[in-house]
Amino acid sequence: MARKRQRMRGVMGLQWPLVLLLFCPHVHTEPITLGIAVGTAAVLTGYLSYPRFYCYWSECCEPELPLNQTALLADLRQKFFGQHLAQEVIYRAVLGFMNNKNPKKPLALSLHGWTGTGKNFVSKIISDNIYKQGFNSKFVHLFVATHHFPHDSKVQQYKDQLHMWIRGNVTLCPRNLFIFDEMDKMQPGLIDAIKPFLDYYDNIDGVSYRNSIFVFLSNAGGDLITRKVLEFWKAGKQREDLQLKDMESVISLGVFNNQNSGFWHSSLIDKNLIDFFVPFLPLEYRHVKQCVIAEMQHRRIPIDMELVEKVTREMTYYPKEEKLFSDKGCKTVSAKLDFYL
Repeated sequence: MARKRQRMRGVMGLQWPLVLLLFCPHVHTEPITLGIAVGTAAVLTGYLSYPRFYCYWSECCEPELPLNQTALLADLRQKFFGQHLAQEVIYRAVLGFMNNKNPKKPLALSLHGWTGTGKNFVSKIISDNIYKQGFNSKFVHLFVATHHFPHDSKVQQYKDQLHMWIRGNVTLCPRNLFIFDEMDKMQPGLIDAIKPFLDYYDNIDGVSYRNSIFVFLSNAGGDLITRKVLEFWKAGKQREDLQLKDMESVISLGVFNNQNSGFWHSSLIDKNLIDFFVPFLPLEYRHVKQCVIAEMQHRRIPIDMELVEKVTREMTYYPKEEKLFSDKGCKTVSAKLDFYL
């Protein structure tokens, strides 16, 4: 899983050390040498001002850059395990939005499920397939509720800061990705600060937010989602037979009617500004096994199936009787692997 951190970076300016050196008054040169230097400086100045050259060295805003849908689909299928519903919804939602040259509003996704089921990981997949620098892009912004908004007495201050931060970044580039983690721990009413940015406005004070993406991550509804999957299993049905419509009532109870969801009495819900509520299912033994293998491949470690089984068995599973689902998903796979290596 990607380390959670916020990226508050401005647009870096070009440095001109060579040009300054060429014109330094303390450097003694012959007339012909000076003429060459001046000519070189002129050419260099013109070349460095060319956008493509600048963008080679520093990340540029490229809102028209097309999405590689083949790469996105491959990442979702090959790196993202046990989440057939999330795979389908996220692929279609992101692809449709990126292919729309004139979206009516920003894309807003709300991801729900227990820890370790892949919510942060799929956020990284999305960013990696939109921006050249992926999750490290200066156009990707991560907000963690307990870290960035810890005090209930400062909600208004947080609202003002959040409003200014989003406006400032979208002013610089219309294609930004804003990720809000731990929505179930968000201070009540705080998220309403971004309501204008998610609404159906052409622009607000001259700034259009319609090309940006907002992703909300939450554990809210995780227990109800698990209960639904367990019911399917006990009825002898395959989890892959679960459809999105089977989870709609579950998400409704877990999000709309949950005081700890972060969306409690939120105008984002009242105004139907969230485009997709995406359920993340609890992971089974076989999915954890896939995570271990993927982690070993990422580290370029030879696949040792005995080690894979050992790490997978080390995880704890629930409910107590069935021991069907990993209680931490794949979240501690990397640490468990470190221990045995």
